[in-house]
Amino acid sequence: MAFLTDRKRVEGLGSAKTGTEHHWSMTISSVALLILTPMFLFAVGPLLGEPHADVVAGLSRPYPALVTALMLIVGFHHFRMGVQTLIEDYVRGMTRKIAIIAMTIISYGLAATGLVALAQIAL
Repeated sequence: MAFLTDRKRVEGLGSAKTGTEHHWSMTISSVALLILTPMFLFAVGPLLGEPHADVVAGLSRPYPALVTALMLIVGFHHFRMGVQTLIEDYVRGMTRKIAIIAMTIISYGLAATGLVALAQIAL
């Protein structure tokens, strides 16, 4: 039983064979964010509106720093995969490749910047 139409079989537009892996990766990161978001809000939420010294002292503790680091890593990874899907759906040709590379660099660059800033605050 073939799931390809005659036209797709001729043009070679069948399965890309990476959809399931991408879907599971997005699902796992979504569940991780579902768990991390309340933890992040409870750890960092009380620091909102506090003076600079209190925020630095709060983020210097291990639990808020660890939750913030995990939120940065998982959040930007999930963002990169979501934007990649968006680009693959709506952009064609060489622009697609350039946009995916640019968004990968931007998302991992922002995650690294956030982790360096957190390390400077926490240490």
